Amino acid sequence: MEVVICANPKEMAQRSARLIADVLNAKPNAVLGMATGSTPLGLYQELVRMHRAEGLDFSQVTTFNLDEYVGLSPQHEQSYHFFMQQNFFQHVNIPPQNVYIPSGTTSNCRAFCDWYERRIKECGGIDVQILGIGSDGHIAFNEPGSSLMSRTRLKTLAKSTIDDNARFFASRGDVPIYAITMGVGTILEARQCVLLANGGNKARAIAQAVEGPVTSMITASALQLHPSVQVFVDAAAAGELSMREYYQWIQKNKPGAPRMG
Repeated sequence: MEVVICANPKEMAQRSARLIADVLNAKPNAVLGMATGSTPLGLYQELVRMHRAEGLDFSQVTTFNLDEYVGLSPQHEQSYHFFMQQNFFQHVNIPPQNVYIPSGTTSNCRAFCDWYERRIKECGGIDVQILGIGSDGHIAFNEPGSSLMSRTRLKTLAKSTIDDNARFFASRGDVPIYAITMGVGTILEARQCVLLANGGNKARAIAQAVEGPVTSMITASALQLHPSVQVFVDAAAAGELSMREYYQWIQKNKPGAPRMG
């Protein structure tokens, strides 16, 4: 796991976007796993800028989103379909038929989840999975206690998640209590994972995920088991990392490291 400590959210967005761009330049038909929420918004804005200013091409890209609220239509302003369209898809040249987002209105959740898993495999698997992290250490909607081998499924949201997301709704009572989410096991099958976090309210979760034990109570800690994870955090989110100085030392000296092959 590589921890990259950035001075601020803008630098975090720029550095993580450059990583995604490098993947697309090497593999134009890459499969990207997408996350929603305020944290990856800066990343998406930077990718849009690179598309417009630098010609970053998404025409062969396929995307799979992590999750969606159950009960919200794609047109609902708080649905993740709506978020992705407004903040990313309508600004780049990804073919609409290459965009996959869990359905919040399916009449058969189990069948849909099984299909979603199959479709990921049919598309060759996810090359880079973008992730945010909840204040309780969850990734996607894999709440504390979720199996670290879990697959795409229906999940009941924790009260803390509902509280965190209530700011986006008219009232707490409007927040859905169910979601369809990729499982931890699904996420770990991505070839590369990029975890983003900013702000002091994420500092404890990042410390637990990066330096704590691997546990289902902090589902992001399962990323320690993955061979290729980049964690981009701003200074505030890095505030409780006990090995912060070492991570910064690695960043400083990485350009001079011997080539592995």
